[in-house]
Parts: sequence; structure tokens; C-alpha cells
Amino acid sequence: MSSMYVLKKEGFEAGKIKQALDMLLVDRKNEFRELSNMIMPKTLSEPIKNWEQFVMNFCLDVNEAFKTWSGDMELNQNSPQKALTILRQLSRGKVNMTQLSHLLNISFDLAEEFKEIYRRI
Repeated sequence: MSSMYVLKKEGFEAGKIKQALDMLLVDRKNEFRELSNMIMPKTLSEPIKNWEQFVMNFCLDVNEAFKTWSGDMELNQNSPQKALTILRQLSRGKVNMTQLSHLLNISFDLAEEFKEIYRRI
């Protein structure tokens, strides 16, 4: 896993993914780094190539999970596990819900912006 990661989501084309992600990174690189510090393993012997795609995939998972949490999507068999994983990854080292909700908001916003940029390409 540590050598390469590629963003793969149903309904997205590889070329457009890269272009949309590159455009988003121009203004949102700091948010990507903040999230990567929370969700990427610190003990890897070599860094993950395409770490931005790893972070974006996480953001899209948060976005999808929110639709489940808000009742816009039906629960599937992986929904509880995905929700717990998201919350545990983002909660590490946090002392209150405000810090957690800040990271959830960043994740959600990045996913929404990515989808909008992707749609416009």
C-alpha cells in the first residue's frame, strides 16, 4: 500500500479525477495536509505516492457517510463500520467534539468542491 494509491470511485474517470484534483489542490493544499496528518499511518517505511488521492478518497467516504447519517441514503451492511472508522481516524488526539467536527467539515467540503470541479470539467 505504501508505494502507490489511486483514487477509484464508481462513476469517475481517471483523467478527469487527476485534473479536478490538481485544480482543487491549488487552493486547498493546507486542508489536504491537515487531513493527511490525521488519517495516514505515521509508521510507513516509505511515503504513499499520490497521497492526495488517498485523502480525497477519504473525503468522498465522509461525504457518502453523511448522506447515510442524514437519511438521504439507505444503510448498507458496511455503513456502521465505515462510520466508526471515519470517527476513530479523525478523533485521534482530539479533546472535544468541536475539533472533530472541524475535520469532518473540511472532509465534507473538499469532497463537495471536488465533485463540483469534476462536474464542470
